[in-house]
Amino acid sequence: MASSSSSNVKKMNGRQASPVVQTPVPDFTTWDYAPAPEATDHFKIAPRWELFIGGKWVAPKSGLYFDTINPATEQKLAEVAEANEADVDAAVRAAEKAYEKYWRKMPPKERGKYVYRISRIIQERARELAVLESMDGGKPIKESRDVDVPLAAAHFFYYAGWADKLDYAFPGGRKAQPIGICGQVIPWNFPLLMAAWKLAPALATGNVCVLKPAETTPLTALRLAQIIEEADLPPGVVNIITGAGKTGAALVSHPKVGKVAFTGSTEVGKRIQKACAGTGKRLTLELGGKAANIVFADAPIDQAIEGIVNGIYFNQGHVCCAGSRLLVEEAVHDLVVRKLTHRIRTLRVGDPLDKNTDVGAINSKEQLQKIRMLVDSGVEEGATLTQSPCALPGRGFFFAPSFFTNVAQSHRIANEEIFGPVLAIQTFRTPDEAVEKANNTMYGLSAGVWTDKGSKIFKVSQRLRAGVVWANTYNKFDPTSPFGGYKESGFGREGGRHGLGAYLEAV
Repeated sequence: MASSSSSNVKKMNGRQASPVVQTPVPDFTTWDYAPAPEATDHFKIAPRWELFIGGKWVAPKSGLYFDTINPATEQKLAEVAEANEADVDAAVRAAEKAYEKYWRKMPPKERGKYVYRISRIIQERARELAVLESMDGGKPIKESRDVDVPLAAAHFFYYAGWADKLDYAFPGGRKAQPIGICGQVIPWNFPLLMAAWKLAPALATGNVCVLKPAETTPLTALRLAQIIEEADLPPGVVNIITGAGKTGAALVSHPKVGKVAFTGSTEVGKRIQKACAGTGKRLTLELGGKAANIVFADAPIDQAIEGIVNGIYFNQGHVCCAGSRLLVEEAVHDLVVRKLTHRIRTLRVGDPLDKNTDVGAINSKEQLQKIRMLVDSGVEEGATLTQSPCALPGRGFFFAPSFFTNVAQSHRIANEEIFGPVLAIQTFRTPDEAVEKANNTMYGLSAGVWTDKGSKIFKVSQRLRAGVVWANTYNKFDPTSPFGGYKESGFGREGGRHGLGAYLEAV
């Protein structure tokens, strides 16, 4: 969104809107920027990917395929099989056969060895997986390399250790058994990591899985299927099918699926909850968020600025727990805004495969349109928009790091999940007001608190209705820690010991 050079007042729909704040364009020519090598210098991407069912790669029964593209270049990467109801049924039946023939009879210690083997191969293939994740999803390579892939391996490592210790996982030595067949639907923002979050605890607890990745980012999940092949899991223990909404709906509604795990939008989550109601299926939902990142006047401001940037611009804001609402104590509001304005000018937007890139490509054209629509609504409703003056690439789906000031609670940008690199800033005067504003949302997934006083951290965090609260940091994850939300952010927990319970039935 660029305003006219002759005026900083933007006209929208025939009427004047609030000013768009502009800052001088920095001199990018002094930066050490190295163009990324071509993808073919890393590895070859198979031009066609089939469905992984029963330990074999099979063509879809419909014969249909869809393209997956690189959002940074808009170029086709590969064509991917589109599974229909018959394919879903075949995958579920393959899982059922594997459960009865192999997995449920296998000693837990042996199951743990398979899960451990997957984690080791992920580590060995880390560079390839990171590049593939960035090419298919648009995220900067340094995030794929340093966050997504290591965390995915860590989750398999962690749950491999639980496989033969389930009798000690719960208070009182409560005995439990696996549910059976798990249908798992994952989103496009963290494809490999979300696959690990779903598969690792399910396999460690003795379940079998049918996993469906998002249609815009299927490649790392399919590469994971090849890793599972290499780990020599019994055929059918893990099945990976690709497709869009109809494929996911067929999986969720299949009568033989005993557990459904979904990460994605609140809207789709509600439909899945309705589909599972009355069926006896176990269900966990990790949905949207509109997290409050609260900065008190006594906070270490420079550290908080880095936390704010990481909270909203990490992965282009494609994070359900992103700190998309910044609540700043009035006394330091101007200082925080001034420092944040300077900081976003230093963020490098561009080629996801360049190791210096901070903000990559928006995942899809549709998501970019949604971001633009909500940003336009913020300007129309009277908020003041500040954007990085960076030059965006001529091709691909990119959006400049942005934030709004003068945001009212009634504004759409303060209430709706934008899922992009856009921050809404509001002020508060007292801790009570900060908590009230933070909780004034339909979501309850995460929050952040920045202050120099430990007592304030505990008092405020205990009153926040959020599943995860970070203190003087943001977006830090560990496989030993549970993750999940309240209200319309879903229910159930993934990660840690709590993540085991969702895949076990008490006996």
